[in-house]
Amino acid sequence: MVGLRDHPVLLYDGVCGLCNRVVQFTLRHDHRDVFRFAALQSELAERVLARHGEAASDLNSVYVVLGIRDAGEQLLARSEAVIYLFRTLGGGWKALAAIYGLLPRRVRDLLYNMVARNRYRVVGKHETCPVPDPEVREKFLG
Repeated sequence: MVGLRDHPVLLYDGVCGLCNRVVQFTLRHDHRDVFRFAALQSELAERVLARHGEAASDLNSVYVVLGIRDAGEQLLARSEAVIYLFRTLGGGWKALAAIYGLLPRRVRDLLYNMVARNRYRVVGKHETCPVPDPEVREKFLG
């Protein structure tokens, strides 16, 4: 039986328009039903991030949690999370992850931070976290 710890969990800013588009993109391209999702504003995200010394109130990062609730739980942040996401989706996205991964992490995170700083202004912001469609609601945690 597949449990939650078998699914990477994408932690995202639930009110960010860009972040919600990334979630919708992932849902469309996750043909193997790998990912689960939780807003950074959720209690689950707060508990996970606290275990790793991160603050859920810092909404400028996307995270992927591997092995959630396991002793070996891992937290990938910013560009590392994006690379993991693309690599796991496979296909052409895996190639994009490989190309992006060639850049030094410092450069990748600089690019990531530029997008994060401007995302509300460019893509917009929701007043509240959007409610997922019923057919995918079970993929959303916390």
